[in-house]
Amino acid sequence: MEFITDPFFYAVGIPAVLIAGVSKSGFGGGLGVMAVPLMALAVSPQAAAAIMLPILCLMDLANVWAYRKRWDRRNMMILVPAALLGILVGTLTFSYLSVAAVKLIIAAIAIIFTLDHWLRGKNAGDTPKSATWGKGSVLGGLAGFTSFVAHAGGPPVSMFLLPQRLDKSVFVGTTVMFFIVVNYVKLIPYWFLGQFDASNLGTAVVLIPVALFGTWLGLWAHDKVNVVWFYRVCYGLLFITGLKLLADGIIHFAA
Repeated sequence: MEFITDPFFYAVGIPAVLIAGVSKSGFGGGLGVMAVPLMALAVSPQAAAAIMLPILCLMDLANVWAYRKRWDRRNMMILVPAALLGILVGTLTFSYLSVAAVKLIIAAIAIIFTLDHWLRGKNAGDTPKSATWGKGSVLGGLAGFTSFVAHAGGPPVSMFLLPQRLDKSVFVGTTVMFFIVVNYVKLIPYWFLGQFDASNLGTAVVLIPVALFGTWLGLWAHDKVNVVWFYRVCYGLLFITGLKLLADGIIHFAA
């Protein structure tokens, strides 16, 4: 079995997979967007994305079982069709995509969304919003597109679900169901675009124990955090993710 042997890759890759596992299973996946940028410190962004996709698919299977009875069907009906269209757009424009530009767009949306929530105050933020088709279609399409490019679909999905003030388990469960569809669909274009070579797949296999541990740790943390702190953590992670993507995009353009 071929796999990456560079120690520096595992120095950044193991924390990346661990963060993704905890974030996906415990807090809706927002911070998991950091996985590809972290791995990209040691390998190309394309290789990082290819290594992460089978790992994300495995995490999704474990999470689906845990949240199989706790997810919102209306949100899925709104988000999934738009996400599939976003994946198609990502596939067709693969050769022309600027990962840095996509990161900057996601960063701007995530930061503005979080600051708006914080600045409007507690009472406004605690008023549940409804799941609308217009907003959901736009953010679902953006989630599918950015997920295809850099597994960065978490922030747009969070931006749609967080204002609804869903039960915390339903919130995470809905993201789990959404991403198991999106990630498994992405396997098809990734394969045809030649993203899965022997080294990438072998490296993904090596990182599987870390992925499973991260998933378990996230499920454990989810049950230990009360709903008030859960939403504070989610908004905080979304903001941190936005700052991280903003820095990545600026550094890339400045290079």
